[in-house]
Amino acid sequence: MEPRLGELLVRGGVVTREQLSQALAKAGENGASVIQELVRSGFTTENGLADFLAAQFAIERVAVDGLEISDSVFELVPTELVQKHQLLPVKLMGSTLTVATADPTNLIAINEIQFITGYGVRPVLATPSEIKKAIDRRYGKTSYDEVLKKFDDEGMEVVHDEDDIDVNELQKETQEAPVVTLVNAILSDAAKRGASDIHFEPYEKVFRIRFRTDGVLHEIMTPPQRLKNAMISRLKVMASLDIAERRLTQDGRIKLKGARGQELDLRVSVLPTLFGEKIVMRLLDKSNLQLDMSKLGFDPKNLEDFKEAIYRPYGMILITGPTGSGKSTTLYSALSDLNKPDVNISTAEDPVEYSLMGINQVQVREDIGLNFASCLRSFLRQDPDIIMVGEIRDLETAQIAVKAALTGHLVLSTLHTNDAPSTVDRLINMGVEPFLLTSSINLIVAQRLVRRICGQCKVPVEVSPEALINIGVDPAEVAAGFATFQGKGCDNCNSTGYRGRVAIYEVMVIHEALKEHILRGVSAADLKREAVKLGMSTLRASALRKVREGLTTIEETVRVTDTDRGFGSVFSMGT
Repeated sequence: MEPRLGELLVRGGVVTREQLSQALAKAGENGASVIQELVRSGFTTENGLADFLAAQFAIERVAVDGLEISDSVFELVPTELVQKHQLLPVKLMGSTLTVATADPTNLIAINEIQFITGYGVRPVLATPSEIKKAIDRRYGKTSYDEVLKKFDDEGMEVVHDEDDIDVNELQKETQEAPVVTLVNAILSDAAKRGASDIHFEPYEKVFRIRFRTDGVLHEIMTPPQRLKNAMISRLKVMASLDIAERRLTQDGRIKLKGARGQELDLRVSVLPTLFGEKIVMRLLDKSNLQLDMSKLGFDPKNLEDFKEAIYRPYGMILITGPTGSGKSTTLYSALSDLNKPDVNISTAEDPVEYSLMGINQVQVREDIGLNFASCLRSFLRQDPDIIMVGEIRDLETAQIAVKAALTGHLVLSTLHTNDAPSTVDRLINMGVEPFLLTSSINLIVAQRLVRRICGQCKVPVEVSPEALINIGVDPAEVAAGFATFQGKGCDNCNSTGYRGRVAIYEVMVIHEALKEHILRGVSAADLKREAVKLGMSTLRASALRKVREGLTTIEETVRVTDTDRGFGSVFSMGT
């Protein structure tokens, strides 16, 4: 985006100069466009921007979704150019090619298309998301069959004994063009689909590749067994791991740069299994990091309680949930909100998923003794205001974290527990004294991620009143009419009915009444019952609110959350 466009937006009153500066800085950090950052930060909307630019440049505003674009028009512009500049050829009339763009000042793109196609270019304006969806529909589906045709069946043999593999020969195979092309196609496809993890899984007779998309694993392809060793070794080479070592676990990292400049980090874990090495890769896309707490999924009361807790001068805030439940995103959003020039923030993480300007982040390395406890001890000698510990795993870390919270520091950390009340039991079982917990903990948050209904194919669905009451909906609300929705399945959501995820939260404020229960040593169930009486909204109740708002489905609610039977009325029209 040229500076001229930014000036136009400021002069036109669409954004302020400060907002533009913030968006430019963020765009520089994560490789996204400034338009995307302005919209993502809530400074303006895509439609508002498009209407303003169309009026400024006197060009037609179009809705790409409603256009029928022939294959012959698509083929006029090379795929690389379309994806690089995020524009779309939509119509050819005579010697003029109509191209949809979100940035009419991108003269470089227009000149490139004119040079390559030989046609005059007529730009029309569309929103970035409309263009991206159209590009993904057209180019986003990777044809693995075409890639696999490039392999020579006679050039590779099945190896039956893993110990007999020639490492030098394997090193050569990892550099062969078909192997490189196939691995790159898989990684690119995972990024396009918004996958969070890629699994390369060897079995006795099958080599399977699966993507985790919106929290659910989907099988993508089963390459021939003969490619297993070459593909696994290629990934290990990319992650700077030892391809000759096949008996031990290994961990590494791959950094990729996309065609549009976005950076993608892949965390690589290698596990030796019965039939070969399994690789799981976690995709960390900085451009998708959501740091605005108001957009995470908190209900208004929960968000108010959370903000009040993180702005207290000292104490401990714990975020709990299983792996992949969004705990890190919640912590990063809190740190981003607290990150000010007059505050010293230090974090110990394993691994550091995203780098945040102004925050001192330390990568934990257990192999050399740099664990969470040793980092915490060092932080306390570094004049800290706020400390974030990636995870409390043992008594030593827990004790130092509690001590820091009791001596004037704000401490944020995570644990793996089923819900907020059971976190207290977990810490006591570790060996932390109950009186220290009641003195140090301000707030405990349990969270999960539920799949969001696809906005393109969302339709109402009938659910029986008995089923709604059975999962926890208040009978009065059922009688008043409780609308539920689902996705039919379309190209936008890969026929799953879901696109993206939203967090659900259980926020337990440690009131005086709860402190008395903790000191008496009550069970997690009794603690939960008391917390609900004091106004805590459970995970099931939070999920049902998302159902009521049309964001998720009954099926997702049942899949991700447990029943609230025995804990009183936790969900009603007014809550």
